[in-house]
Amino acid sequence: MNIKDVKEWFMIADDDFDSAKILNDAVKKHREIICYHCSQAIEKYLKGYLVYNDIVPERTHNLYYLNTVCSEIDKVFETIKKECAVLTRFSSDVRYPHKYEVTDGDVKFSIEAVEKIRNIELLKNIREEIIKSDTGI
Repeated sequence: MNIKDVKEWFMIADDDFDSAKILNDAVKKHREIICYHCSQAIEKYLKGYLVYNDIVPERTHNLYYLNTVCSEIDKVFETIKKECAVLTRFSSDVRYPHKYEVTDGDVKFSIEAVEKIRNIELLKNIREEIIKSDTGI
């Protein structure tokens, strides 16, 4: 496992989530972009976890698939199966002419989904390991 690569996946995920929150606080809400950044954050947290476990993640935006692979390593990921299934639709389709309307409820669900995933104890422990590797503690 290359902790530097894991750190990079998690940092990019954090940036996507920060972007989603900033856009959510804007006067004009770009719901599609907020949900897109949330799906991107989840994708990168899942891929970071796979890299942590010495698995090269496939080049896919399918969160449900990535979550299934993570669940094979640790069953805790089954607790976010619904979130990954729902947010997969925001991974790329939402960036093209709209096939469906994105609602305020979708935005709320997306942000809460990222927070739920970030708070999985296993991922929080990896974050702490990354921080310790930076400080040499």
